[in-house]
Amino acid sequence: MPAQLIDGVKLSQQLRADIARRAAELTAQGHQPGLAVIIVGDDPASHVYVRNKVKACGEAGFHSVLEKYEADFSEAALLERIAALNVDPAIHGILVQMPLPKHIDPSKVIEAIATTKDVDGYSVLSAGELVANLPGFRPCTPYGCMKLIETTGIDLRGKHAVVVGRSNTVGKPMALLLLQANATVTICHSATPDLGYHTRQADVIVAAVGRRNTVTADMVKPGAIVIDVGMNRNDEGKLCGDVDFDGVSEVASHITPVPGGVGPMTITMLLMNTLESAERGLAKKQVAVDPAAGMIPKPDIA
Repeated sequence: MPAQLIDGVKLSQQLRADIARRAAELTAQGHQPGLAVIIVGDDPASHVYVRNKVKACGEAGFHSVLEKYEADFSEAALLERIAALNVDPAIHGILVQMPLPKHIDPSKVIEAIATTKDVDGYSVLSAGELVANLPGFRPCTPYGCMKLIETTGIDLRGKHAVVVGRSNTVGKPMALLLLQANATVTICHSATPDLGYHTRQADVIVAAVGRRNTVTADMVKPGAIVIDVGMNRNDEGKLCGDVDFDGVSEVASHITPVPGGVGPMTITMLLMNTLESAERGLAKKQVAVDPAAGMIPKPDIA
């Protein structure tokens, strides 16, 4: 029986409707969610991504700020802009589009963003919060993958999950999120001998290496959930993932298509992180005005 498609477009629309509703409630209280997006240089793909993010903000009822700078914009000037946005009360999330020009250190830029506004979840402190299972921002793509897995209705407790890829933005945080859901997690990568040995044992496979046909039908256990994070082009120039979709869909129980699977979820989870940042900010403001609002009521004693 062919695998059931996990529809990222449909789930994204459902989540964005809820995000818009919650954003409207915040705005009615004078606390509209705000996202600042910075792009440096003229990378065509980056400009498309940024345009889609700003458009999504508008559709969700967010306030957005888009700052575009030429490729020779200095690192010092960029850090200065980030510092100003860090203290801007109208901004709840800051995103600097990657890649940056070679003269700008991306690590320095990421670490300059206040952790309370790091809605990409890329900073060292955000990574530490994820490791320690503390409240914070989860990187958007892995966060979206977890939402997609949730739609299957399958409890991850005790399941064996294999993550193919070890990047700081997808592979590693993906493994940690699966671990938090009580799955037993194996991380595979380019130095893993016999990848199929590991994937054939998996109840859940997340493929995130950026190479097509990394996972084929003979590498998948019947009934497994397969999440394809890859974004590649086949010989005909059409978009495809890291998974041999036609073959694997005959073996898996659930599978994400490319396009239409993980892709739509990434910007959606960026909106979710920004919304949650705004909600936390409002809660702190309310406690500051009324300290009693943050206290746990004492039980009545007879």
